[in-house]
Amino acid sequence: MERLRLIRHSFPDRPELSTAVSRTILQRVAAGELPPTIRIHRPGSEVAFGRQDLANPRFEAAADAARAAGFAAVERLAGGRAAVFHSGTIAIARAYADPQPPKRTYARFEEMAGLIAGALRGLGVDARVGEVPGEYCPGAYSVNARGAVKLSGIGQRMIRGGAHMGGVVVASGGREVARALVPVYEALELDWDPATSGDVSAELHREVDPGEIEEALISELGHSYELVDAELDDETMRRADESLEPVTDSGP
Repeated sequence: MERLRLIRHSFPDRPELSTAVSRTILQRVAAGELPPTIRIHRPGSEVAFGRQDLANPRFEAAADAARAAGFAAVERLAGGRAAVFHSGTIAIARAYADPQPPKRTYARFEEMAGLIAGALRGLGVDARVGEVPGEYCPGAYSVNARGAVKLSGIGQRMIRGGAHMGGVVVASGGREVARALVPVYEALELDWDPATSGDVSAELHREVDPGEIEEALISELGHSYELVDAELDDETMRRADESLEPVTDSGP
């Protein structure tokens, strides 16, 4: 059985650092400095914007709308349009080593979607893979409930030698997702239906703690991988911190 390094360290108060850590892990896995790694962690309140959003001339207005709603505005490592993370969600960041990452683009999407859907089905959710019409950050590998509400989104980023899969699962607070995204999507002039924003708690008619989703994901992973618990190493943290430092002009 293939080994997979598992990290559970979270940075809920520093969303930019969390993204930097995931980016650094990807770079180091792709370079062969670290083994394949998955980080399952608890994020803080943030709206993560994709590259298309950053290129939108109305991005600054959208970022201001996110902050006004109480969410940090950050650039996401993978994926398309703006998505929401908060204390009722669980985030997944997986780094693959792959000498030819484009060849396995869809296989990685299928594996991540299958992981999330399988974990949710194990909890009793009617979880399905596929886009719900009108969902935020639409994607063919979103995970939904009953074909009606989105519970999880997935994105991918490829670099030379590796790939990153990122995902978020909404344990509770689907209305919080909608509250944050309504003004953000209005600012970006993107259409979506807030009624498609769901959460696992509503599906199971009980309060579901993000930790329960976390353990379900780890259990599901354990069917396919030998999980090796690990901590973030000093070198990864050093590089992640340095990547956030502003570049200063020292002159000629």
